[in-house]
Amino acid sequence: MLAGKHILLIVGGGIAAFKALDLVRRLRERGARVTPVLTKAGSEFVTPLSLSALSAAKVYQDLFNLTDEAEMGHIELSRAADLIVVAPATADLMAKMAGGLANDLASTLLLATDKRVLIAPSMNVRMWDHPATQRNLATLQSDGVLVVGPNEGDMACGEYGPGRMAEVLEIIEGITTALADGPLKGRHILVTSGPTHEPIDPVRYIANRSSGAQGTAIAEALAGLGADVTFVTGPADIPPPASVHAVRVQTARQMLEAVQAAPAADAAVFAAAVADWHVVNAGDSKIKKDGSGLPTLEFAENPDILATVSQMKDGRPRLVVGFAAETDDVIAHATAKRERKGCDWIVANDVSPETGIMGGTENAVTLISDAGADSWPRMTKDQVARQLAQRIAEAIT
Repeated sequence: MLAGKHILLIVGGGIAAFKALDLVRRLRERGARVTPVLTKAGSEFVTPLSLSALSAAKVYQDLFNLTDEAEMGHIELSRAADLIVVAPATADLMAKMAGGLANDLASTLLLATDKRVLIAPSMNVRMWDHPATQRNLATLQSDGVLVVGPNEGDMACGEYGPGRMAEVLEIIEGITTALADGPLKGRHILVTSGPTHEPIDPVRYIANRSSGAQGTAIAEALAGLGADVTFVTGPADIPPPASVHAVRVQTARQMLEAVQAAPAADAAVFAAAVADWHVVNAGDSKIKKDGSGLPTLEFAENPDILATVSQMKDGRPRLVVGFAAETDDVIAHATAKRERKGCDWIVANDVSPETGIMGGTENAVTLISDAGADSWPRMTKDQVARQLAQRIAEAIT
């Protein structure tokens, strides 16, 4: 899928820059052409000679190099590739991108380009968690920048946590998805996934057994068909796929806020297993077992995200797909849910404990629409996702 594609690779400064060399090699193995841009900080970790040797291409470094500008101006360079990849994307580079700065070749190219941009962040855990970096990340994602990683693990500085650059094969997956020329190219699809956690106190919560595997597979399948996917996920066991705009939430109310803040979508798939209730009198500190009796918990209904979007008067997606996880009378309950919520399709499944579906690797679903109930054979969740993504593509293109 990468054969003949042209990647402009910006290598930022950081110890993870050494992975950029392997990234170049693997991209070229897959038939892609790579043009490297090396920042001043990046050159402290890898040399122009190594990048040039692996890419078999000229390495660009200086915004004001007269020879480079004569051969290919920076504006032309920013638009000649199919995709711009920033790996590693340091906190400084992300801040420049979010702020629209253009004081070196890399930041100027990123501001001048009309192509999609994918970043692989890499930095110290404290820098990643800093509110400024998280604000910049949110800005970049809202601008349509694709993000792969970062991963969690040991760091060169001796600390542990999120901030390690994604592995090369993860970045390759993200690049492949970003360049997919499928039937959903140019379409925006919203997907929710995972459980929600409703706090009882700072250490306890109400949840369910959803792993997030099905929603993650759906998001990945839609992205594989070329869609631009906003992926709103609760605290799932399965990490978000590469090349989706992942928005992580904890509670049902946070999930609704994220859904309402997302850009207008052509379709929306609500695969999340959202808690029906939350605890009104959740404790600010841990509830103690002190012999004074059982705590009294007061519950209130959570917002109905599927119904809220299905019944929107302005900006409703053309296709709204809900999920119905049932333990008895699956088709009847799911059909009633579709009518009650006002969505277009319901994907119904039996999550009785003996099925092993909730938290498992397989699913058996029935797609309920105006055309009736279409039961699919039991298959892996990846297969279900691909089949559903294809149906969605047929419906909205």
